[in-house]
Amino acid sequence: MNTALITGANKSIGLETARQLLQQGYRVYLGSRSLENGQQAVECLKAEGLNQVEAIQIDVSNSDSVNAARAALGEKIESLDALINNAGISGGRPQSALEASIEQYRMVFETNLFGVVRVTQAFIDLLRKAPEPRIVNVSSSQGSLTLAADPHNQYYHHKGAVYQPSKSALNMYTIALAYELRDTPIKVNAVDPGFVATDFNNHRGTGTVQEAGARIARYALIGADGPTGQFFSEEYNPETGAVPW
Repeated sequence: MNTALITGANKSIGLETARQLLQQGYRVYLGSRSLENGQQAVECLKAEGLNQVEAIQIDVSNSDSVNAARAALGEKIESLDALINNAGISGGRPQSALEASIEQYRMVFETNLFGVVRVTQAFIDLLRKAPEPRIVNVSSSQGSLTLAADPHNQYYHHKGAVYQPSKSALNMYTIALAYELRDTPIKVNAVDPGFVATDFNNHRGTGTVQEAGARIARYALIGADGPTGQFFSEEYNPETGAVPW
């Protein structure tokens, strides 16, 4: 049975992604900063008949927590087929380039970039042991420098001076990671789930978690001929999903 670890998966998009991978026959380790919240999410999924799921406590902003999660998972499985780096924070609003504090930047980057680096480095050995491993970094079209600079982009006037740079940096990490792993079976992609109505944006989004979960799960399920080192936003580009960096 294929296995997946999803960070920030106790609610919203992460939980829906877990649901969809479970429906595809995966065993899912549902990462949650709060183990209690993670266990509640697990019970919700089991009530739907999706039983191959287990909660793992992991705070991506804390190295000790990430290392403990790696040790715990290593006692349960010998390899990991999919890592979905979903955990992220917005940093709140407003986000002014002139007024946002350095502490605000540090807090957001700690989760949105450094957290992905921590988790990926901690679990790469388990991924290397899988036949066709996949890494999906949950990004945002707001992290595209090209789109953010385009006055014709529908979100041009939405400038999050803290959140957007964190996703741009994540995108660059995705490129570097995919390059380093280019001669291995591991495929790495950045995926934008879209502007989805969740707690993350006070439910101002226009998309559904079902749509978002499907977009993320799709790139965890790609075959050997699938892409790597790419950036996808099916909301922005419904035809191919590919968007500029």
